[in-house]
Amino acid sequence: MLEIQDISAGYGGLPVLRDITLRVGAGEFAAIVGPNGAGKTTLFKTVSGIVQPTAGAIRFEGRDLLAVAPSARPHLGIAHVPEGRQVFPSLTVRENLEMGARTPAGRAAWKDSLEKIHAWFPVLAQRAAALAGSLSGGQQQMLAIARGLASAPKLLMLDEPSMGLAPAIADEIFERIVSIHGSAGLTILLVEQRVAEALHYASRGYVLEAGRIALEGTHEELKSNDRIRQAYLGM
Repeated sequence: MLEIQDISAGYGGLPVLRDITLRVGAGEFAAIVGPNGAGKTTLFKTVSGIVQPTAGAIRFEGRDLLAVAPSARPHLGIAHVPEGRQVFPSLTVRENLEMGARTPAGRAAWKDSLEKIHAWFPVLAQRAAALAGSLSGGQQQMLAIARGLASAPKLLMLDEPSMGLAPAIADEIFERIVSIHGSAGLTILLVEQRVAEALHYASRGYVLEAGRIALEGTHEELKSNDRIRQAYLGM
């Protein structure tokens, strides 16, 4: 579904990503892990069009994504849930979800999507009329994910969904993501610093270090890799 080939990118001439190649198949749950500053968020921004690459190619369902304007990429079925939640605090929970449903697919599937979102995140149904800014951090993260789901995407990109959350809340968020993937068969690409959790839930993983793919493999292969066990899993 998503093919990234030899992508290099950065900011103001400063390279961040170097020759990144990875693939995410339809229905797959893939994770990109690595330390702070490795380029994980920059990679997501390059896919969504916020950052323009200096080299390489990106294809989505066989289409040249770099030839598509950033504003049009969500309409192809790509939902990017950025780090830090970034909900619209002065809008209600329901209005935030409606903002996410502005793609053609989102409008067509709105009723069905809303029912699924309320099943996955019951608190959003309970607080539909509340201002998003009044929600707890965990509830705001649920809303950010739900807003992405409201677009009825083919690919959901989640950037650090556990950031700033208490461990118990982060675990709950992970469980909801796994449930969404399992029940909806949605393709998910996750960027996450919590390496153990990410590799536990994802079927395939990529380790990004200093702007390059250092390792890749199934979650079993990565979890059994001595370098991963020592550097990231504390074993």
